[in-house]
Amino acid sequence: MRPRNVRRPAYADRSGQRRHRPDYSLVLLPTILLVIGLIVVYAISPGLAAQKHVSDNYYVTKQIFTVLLGAASFGVVAQVPLSAWKRLRVPLIVLAGVATLIALALPVSAEYPAHRWVRFGGQSLQSVELIKFAIVICLAAFLADKIKQGVMSNTKKTLQPLMVILGVIGIVVAIAQRDLGSTGVLVVMMAAMAYIAGLPMKRVLQISAIIAIGTILAIASIGYRRDRVLTFLHPEQDCQDAGYQACQALIAVGSGGLVGKGLSHGAQAYGYLPEASNDSIFAIMAEKFGFVGVTVLIALFMALFGRIKNVLERAPDDFSRVMVAGILAWLSTQTLINIGAMIGLLPLKGITLPFISAGGTSVIFVTAALGLVFQVSHYTTFGVSDDYTAQPKSERRAINYGYANRRP
Repeated sequence: MRPRNVRRPAYADRSGQRRHRPDYSLVLLPTILLVIGLIVVYAISPGLAAQKHVSDNYYVTKQIFTVLLGAASFGVVAQVPLSAWKRLRVPLIVLAGVATLIALALPVSAEYPAHRWVRFGGQSLQSVELIKFAIVICLAAFLADKIKQGVMSNTKKTLQPLMVILGVIGIVVAIAQRDLGSTGVLVVMMAAMAYIAGLPMKRVLQISAIIAIGTILAIASIGYRRDRVLTFLHPEQDCQDAGYQACQALIAVGSGGLVGKGLSHGAQAYGYLPEASNDSIFAIMAEKFGFVGVTVLIALFMALFGRIKNVLERAPDDFSRVMVAGILAWLSTQTLINIGAMIGLLPLKGITLPFISAGGTSVIFVTAALGLVFQVSHYTTFGVSDDYTAQPKSERRAINYGYANRRP
């Protein structure tokens, strides 16, 4: 019989990494956000239903189903070992490619005005969300191998493949699917992952300059993108046409005041604010909960990002570290773009607010991504050398993110 005072040894997986209690705040915080989103969709469901001539409970029922799917995706992904996800990187990227080709082949319609959705049996899947999930795993595996080989600064072995990936994303997502917002999220994800992997800042700035030039050309080449930029600069000059959504979003945010109008009040969801349950849901929240409510919401997002950063800094290996960095960049950038657009700090991009916006594809894949972070949190490590605080800031960053003494 085992003595009562002897601790049971920590579980170790096949790779030898010690498994311990995970960070359950990665479950609690997203759950709170999902519930908040569900409450908001419930509050505006009658207004949305009146426009589409469906049952008052149609949208909230659909969102409940979406949240359950998200919870299931989190649970499944969190149970699959990280080594298995690394082996699945090729099938994932192939699946994302096939989904994108199907989306490009399907005709557009009033409900789906761009080649972004795979539609089947009355349901739809936005292929770019699968691309984000696949990229974060595939690129993490690629960069982990380059760290191991000591060739992060090598142009031929590292930079050229990264530029090819960026080029493909630009052609497929930005041009073919006309989704500049998601392109921006993917680019920031890749930049963050490369930086955490140890790519010198000089190289990051060079790539950023190329991307900036490409972004300017992408905006200048398509009329509606130019209109969005002009609307962003002067939304009040065309509130009846190109600037309509921007103006209505600002009206919703401003009308909420300090504490909001309450769940049962507010008119913006009754046909005034486009995409009230998706892209514009932050403005709806500001109308209903006011400055106090959205401040709490932003605080919840910041707490979640802080917990993900904590996992990132203590990740046990290069693959998991770089992968978590990509997920953090994914969620934080998407949140920043959505909120910034709703309060007039950024042009409208048609991108969802993670965990809050209605929409099955986004909820499923952001919760799946958090499942990966939760899996990593089982294996986080602690402890640094005594002279850590005496190191220069650049060296402390190298220690935190695991690539100290790895630069060639």
